[in-house]
Amino acid sequence: MASQHDQHGEHAAHTHSAPRTLPASLDAPEDVLVRWRKIALTVAVVGALLTLPFEGTHEGRNHILRAYLMGYMTSFNFAGGALVLLMLQYVTGGKWGLLLRRPLEAMTRTLPLVALLYTPILLPQIGGHLYQWVRYPDAASTNQAYKDHLISYEQALTANFKRPMLNPNAAIVEYCIIFAVLFTFMFLLNRWSLQRDADPLAGTLASYDRWRTRFENLSGPGILIYVILLTAGAIIWIKSLDVTWYSSIWGLQFLVAQGYAVLALSILSVILLSRYQPMKTLLRTTEQHDLGKFLFAFVMLNIYLCFAEFLIIWSGNIPDEIPWYLNRIHGGWWTICTLDFVCHWLIPFCLLLSRDLKRNKTKMICITCFMLLARLVDMFWLIEPNFADSAGNLHLAGNLGMLAYITVPITLLALWVAYYITQLMKRPLVSTNDPHLEEMLEPEHAH
Repeated sequence: MASQHDQHGEHAAHTHSAPRTLPASLDAPEDVLVRWRKIALTVAVVGALLTLPFEGTHEGRNHILRAYLMGYMTSFNFAGGALVLLMLQYVTGGKWGLLLRRPLEAMTRTLPLVALLYTPILLPQIGGHLYQWVRYPDAASTNQAYKDHLISYEQALTANFKRPMLNPNAAIVEYCIIFAVLFTFMFLLNRWSLQRDADPLAGTLASYDRWRTRFENLSGPGILIYVILLTAGAIIWIKSLDVTWYSSIWGLQFLVAQGYAVLALSILSVILLSRYQPMKTLLRTTEQHDLGKFLFAFVMLNIYLCFAEFLIIWSGNIPDEIPWYLNRIHGGWWTICTLDFVCHWLIPFCLLLSRDLKRNKTKMICITCFMLLARLVDMFWLIEPNFADSAGNLHLAGNLGMLAYITVPITLLALWVAYYITQLMKRPLVSTNDPHLEEMLEPEHAH
């Protein structure tokens, strides 16, 4: 009854005949965001303290490093995914961009932190625990490892074949190129966004056309460049954990998964901020419903890409490809695989079919939080089975180090969220030089 009353109240407010006006201040509610940031930092400290006991064992230290990679990749998915989604909005247009623009811009400005988080993995002492091609950086050491029965013949052969891309020096160069390009896009998009609002001709057709053209000219090629860089990054950071694994759509899968996660987080941010001004005035039920449908589209696309790849590889039954899936369904991994399918795909798909759910703030908060947790389950399923002590044999009993997959990602993500909130406070939440702003201030007519 409470939810029905809330929805009725929202509809009643939106059906008022007079157009709404923006509040005098368009800044984010600083006291609220400061409180949220303190909570995030507290969670980060608690997560770090809970991680310390795992340092006492060799197995625990290995799982900390793997969990660190998982936390890093999740943070990168938020920052990089926000960048490409921002460029997608500038190319396609639409009212949803006005609502999400400031949260997406704030996420993109966390890229320096994300770049910093990866630097420990570039160290051979740490990267060698994760990547075979760092542990055995040249053909001689790889061949010797094969003779000592530390790696298989296929691993040695594949590592030597991929050596031009997968070697410590190339990884550093690739890392620098990827983030240099992303920083450039981040800087230009954020700088131009402020300049557009400060344009003396703001509100005129000439101003709108000029800035639209500038953003489109950057974002169109930028999306293609980002996909190429993301594919390279995904191969180096995740796929190369198993040097024998090949996938022609790995980068595209990561791109869609980024959209899945970034949309969930940005919608969650907007709905939580809609409890306060100025977002309270801006977020109508119609726009929230549209955002829910957009999120549903990414859920379907994510399902299609992942299942299509699995179906093609499984039906082909090629010995070089099947082991990657066998390592993720045998020895207890079937439980995680099922959990991933149910939480990552099935539940969001079924729930987002509901029109009423997409128009209810409380329910959308719950489903977006659930989807973010599901992304962590999926990252765990992608990363951990790449290692010999877990491939095809998930053993939780007596393996407390596995709990690092909870504490370490929580620590990193809490730090990232705190920085994201800091960036969110630096700009007004509403972009004023946008033709959709007047339309979104009109009375609500949908029920």
